[in-house]
Amino acid sequence: MSIEAVRKHLMKWNAHYRIMEFDTSSATVELAALAVNCEPERIAKTLALKVRDMPILIVTAGDAKISNSKFKEKFKSKPRMLTPDELIELIGHEIGGVCPFGVKEGVEIFLDISLKRFKTVFPACGSSNSAIEVTLDELEKFSDYKEWIDVCKDWN
Repeated sequence: MSIEAVRKHLMKWNAHYRIMEFDTSSATVELAALAVNCEPERIAKTLALKVRDMPILIVTAGDAKISNSKFKEKFKSKPRMLTPDELIELIGHEIGGVCPFGVKEGVEIFLDISLKRFKTVFPACGSSNSAIEVTLDELEKFSDYKEWIDVCKDWN
């Protein structure tokens, strides 16, 4: 179960106890915002994509959408979402619980600048009914991100 992988991953910083688990689904931005009682844009959604056969994760604000032109400029490739089977195989999480914590080796993680307007954000924690509130510094540390990027639109 991938929430267990996330819990184990977050133990390195003694942050595992901060994982929130809900009786209801938090699998979409809207449901997660209701579950944690925040604005939808503060949900840190994690998009799983393939770039030249390599899986990557991009963490964006809840109100942001991938800009095809910005994505192509950055990655020299068109964005292609992973299938549900690829998510489990390549990332280690299922739909609704994809997050930048406790992922399989070799997955590069990018943070989109759409998140930088918030003090704290709420990414999922490996299941469709979990989240954690983190500062941007913690998101950087806990995710072992590669870099901040600008590949989204419709948020500013």
